[in-house]
Amino acid sequence: MPLKAGDIITFARTFTLRDVEVFTAISGDEGIHHVSPDEQGRLVVQGLLTATLPTKIGGEHNVLARTMNFDFLRPVFTGDTINCVVKIEEFEKQENDRSAIHAAFLCKNQNEKEVLKGNFKGIIL
Repeated sequence: MPLKAGDIITFARTFTLRDVEVFTAISGDEGIHHVSPDEQGRLVVQGLLTATLPTKIGGEHNVLARTMNFDFLRPVFTGDTINCVVKIEEFEKQENDRSAIHAAFLCKNQNEKEVLKGNFKGIIL
């Protein structure tokens, strides 16, 4: 079913130690908080790894992002389950058989605390 303004799309993910280890290796983001566990045995998940939640939703709908804005509100830790809600703010068909899209997103942890919010604009191929 095609997207339209007002649509809400959700996705949840629990971040694991392995996720952080793989992302650390790929990104080179080896901050001490990403490689040394806290007193509860958790690592801090990289912000850009957390940001894969709204980008996954964009990827499922073939969005070629033009701009992305992220506000990182609080840390995400391994073991946290993050729920991402994306709302399609604008969706407009273009004359070249593509569609322009503007969406806002909000991600909360399992305790309903906001961890990430922002928006993206792009086109759908």
